[in-house]
Amino acid sequence: MGSDVIRSGNVVLVHGIFDAGEVFRKMSDCLTGHGFTTYMPDLKPSSGSKGVDHLALRLQEYVERHLSGDDRFSLIGFSMGGLVCRYYLQKLDGIRRVDRFITLSAPHNGSLLAYAFPHRGAVQMRPGSDFLNDLNRDAGILKSLRPVSMWTPFDLSIVPATSSIMPGFTEVRLPVLLHPWMLTNRRSIDVVVRELVGG
Repeated sequence: MGSDVIRSGNVVLVHGIFDAGEVFRKMSDCLTGHGFTTYMPDLKPSSGSKGVDHLALRLQEYVERHLSGDDRFSLIGFSMGGLVCRYYLQKLDGIRRVDRFITLSAPHNGSLLAYAFPHRGAVQMRPGSDFLNDLNRDAGILKSLRPVSMWTPFDLSIVPATSSIMPGFTEVRLPVLLHPWMLTNRRSIDVVVRELVGG
């Protein structure tokens, strides 16, 4: 499968809450330098006010618009974007087109910070929410993608930071000081490149 990833060379990078695709610029440039073609969709509303599932539908539309029906790709999700990717993979049959799946500081088991916001996406990201329980119930189908969860113990957005640990995912713990730096830290980018090139 690793050779398939390199042969297709497509990587879709999915941003988190209150972000846009451009937050992946440094990582995208590095992946491009290794021969990959990257896609950085702007999923709206980025506040998540309409829900993670709504953003997953926007991701599905983006993929169908920018990649041909038989094009395979790798999927990388940051923060809330990791859950958007999972909904796309698990509930919208996106898994049939994806070779590898990597998350960076994703709240797989929720974040206490989500209680600070009243909108639908935040409610979905609260620990123990019906949304997360349903998503985690059939997470085993992701095994074929050899999923990776990268996280930092210093994360103040994913609370507790260990919420990023997901059974069945290869865990990569990095000493990155801030949540957004997971996208720009050299070691973090190196892990992503290694997984995609050597996967």
